[in-house]
Amino acid sequence: MKKLLALAALSLGLASLAQASTLPKGDAAAGQTKAAACGACHGADGNSMAPTFPRLAGQNAKYISKQLHDFKAGRRNDASMQGMALPLSDQDIADIAAYYAEQKGGVGQAKADLVKKGEKVYRGGNAKTGLAACAGCHSPAGKGNALAGFPHLGGQHADYIKKQLNAFRAAGRADIVADPAQKRVNDAAKAGELGPMQMVAAKLSDEEIEAVSSFISGLH
Repeated sequence: MKKLLALAALSLGLASLAQASTLPKGDAAAGQTKAAACGACHGADGNSMAPTFPRLAGQNAKYISKQLHDFKAGRRNDASMQGMALPLSDQDIADIAAYYAEQKGGVGQAKADLVKKGEKVYRGGNAKTGLAACAGCHSPAGKGNALAGFPHLGGQHADYIKKQLNAFRAAGRADIVADPAQKRVNDAAKAGELGPMQMVAAKLSDEEIEAVSSFISGLH
C-alpha cells in the first residue's frame, strides 16, 4: 500500500512540475486586486471566518492554482467555485495563487478530547487497516509540500477538512451519493483512477476523520 501511494504521489508530483512549466508566473500584487471577489467567502487575506470555507492564506501557490484550474475544467465539483473560476485566465489564477501564498495563515484549536487520537492518525496512520500517515505527504507540521503541490493543512478549519475527507472517502469506496460534489476525484492522475487521497480516505473511519480533522485545525 505504501509503495502504491508513493508511486501515485510521484506521478502527481511529476505532473505538477510539467504543468508548472507551462503556466505563467504569478504576481501577488495583481492577485490582491483580482482576489477581491474571493474575500466574501475566504476573507480579505484568505483567513475565512466561516468553518465551511477553507483558509487560503499561506497555502502553496501550486495547490491553489491546480484547484482553480480543476474547478474551471469541471474536474472538481462545486457549483459556486466553478462559477467563480470559469472567467479566470491562466494569468488571473497564477496571480491569485501567488497572493494567497504570501499571506499569513491563521490557526484553530483542536478539541482536547480528540488530540491524542487525531495525532496518532496524522503522524502514524493505522497499521491494522493499512492507513498511511498524513504526515508523509503533508509534513509533520502540516506545511505540505509546495514542490509537489501537496497542500498546507495546519490551521485549516476542522469542518472543511472533515468535508473533504468524506468526499475523498466516498470516491475511494465508490459510494452512491445524491450530489456529485459529495465525491472528490481531482487528485487522480487520470480520470477513472483512484488518487492518493481517495485510497487513503477509503480506509478512514468516521471516528478517525473527526479526530484527525480536529487535530489538523490546531496544527502549526
